[in-house]
Amino acid sequence: MEHSIKISKEACQGCVNCIRVCPTEAIRVVKGEISIIDELCVDCGECLRACGRSALGIYEDDWNKIKESSPVNIIADPSFFAQFCHYPKPDNLEEVLLSLGFNTLIDEAEDAFDLAAYAIAQFINRSPKTSLPVISVYCPSVLRLIQTKFPELLPRIVPVLSPLEIAGTLWRMKTNSDVPLTLLAPCPAKITMAREPQSKNLFPLTNGVTVRRVARSIMAEGDIHVESKAVHKKRNNRWIQWARRYGEARHVQAFSDRKLTVLAVSGMNNTLDILQELELGRLRGVDFIECRVCDTGCVGGVGTADSRFLANLRLINMETEWEITPKELSRVEELYAMDIWSITKEYQPRPRLPLSDNVADAMVKLQQMKEIYNGLPHIDCGSCGRPSCQAMAEEIVRGNGSVTDCIFKLRDGISALANQIVKLSESQPHTFKREGKK
Repeated sequence: MEHSIKISKEACQGCVNCIRVCPTEAIRVVKGEISIIDELCVDCGECLRACGRSALGIYEDDWNKIKESSPVNIIADPSFFAQFCHYPKPDNLEEVLLSLGFNTLIDEAEDAFDLAAYAIAQFINRSPKTSLPVISVYCPSVLRLIQTKFPELLPRIVPVLSPLEIAGTLWRMKTNSDVPLTLLAPCPAKITMAREPQSKNLFPLTNGVTVRRVARSIMAEGDIHVESKAVHKKRNNRWIQWARRYGEARHVQAFSDRKLTVLAVSGMNNTLDILQELELGRLRGVDFIECRVCDTGCVGGVGTADSRFLANLRLINMETEWEITPKELSRVEELYAMDIWSITKEYQPRPRLPLSDNVADAMVKLQQMKEIYNGLPHIDCGSCGRPSCQAMAEEIVRGNGSVTDCIFKLRDGISALANQIVKLSESQPHTFKREGKK
């Protein structure tokens, strides 16, 4: 998988803040340089928040080059519409984007998010109680987190594509076009999603740029005054509410035949906690779980431009129509029958690399790893450049480190060597007379 976290090795000062916050222990800092284990990275961006040296960043496409192409077709993540204090209504921002020559896919986005919510509601209503709760993976990092740390929860994932991918597919079906389509994403996980699509249309999205990059580009234009259209198309704004916690769950409830019991959490620690609770079977009676690894939801992504608290407040105050009209329901049912919303294949676990391809050798190395771990201090200080003593033991067994990488074991070794030197310094040849003896 091609990830969207980029490393600036020159900027890294070896502070190891990043390795402490990575939920999958994917980061190492060895010889003053960062490295990321691709198989473990979930593109959550927690390491970017922790790094104060700008040694980590988001690998995104060149917005300046994209702007030079014509036409510029963009699909904006819902969080994009909460970044501007002077464009409080989505209609205002839509007019600004159009005046700058951008073709926005808001019509397709409205249909796609309605379709995704409807498909999830249908899946919940059809599922037996023993299969509930089911988990939303609109947040791509949650999907990869489950694949990496909680693979036994994979059967509980709703088999519905991201509505952002669905929107791209709808637009390509409508226009029969293969021109580039750029996603404005609030985080590295969604940029990776654009590069690694799950949809039946191989590449509904072709480029990924952060919300922050585009928002700042628009702000740099200054106050853009556009003539308001006499008649605006009535927008329900339901899809934009997915940018904050509980927005998706509220949308799914609007299409459900019954009252749903929902848990909606945001933030990495809360997401890990609720997945652990579900793994232990403690969430009986819940129908649907909405998880976002970013605090307050996608508006808290590391690729956004404005305060997550202000953005969340704008969404709360945004006029939103939750009542589904007969016309909207008919449209959604028509799209649902086309089956463009379902995943193409089952999600698979992303296990750690085996200690050895040979089972017998792997068992021997596992025993060695346990013995090495038992000799380590178990305080997970990170001074060795690994996130935990367990990870350190694994690195040693794999041949990527030595016990003396641990400063405590190094200190013990130096102390033992010093004692040995003192003892040797007191030694004399047997032919010499000892002091105090005649």
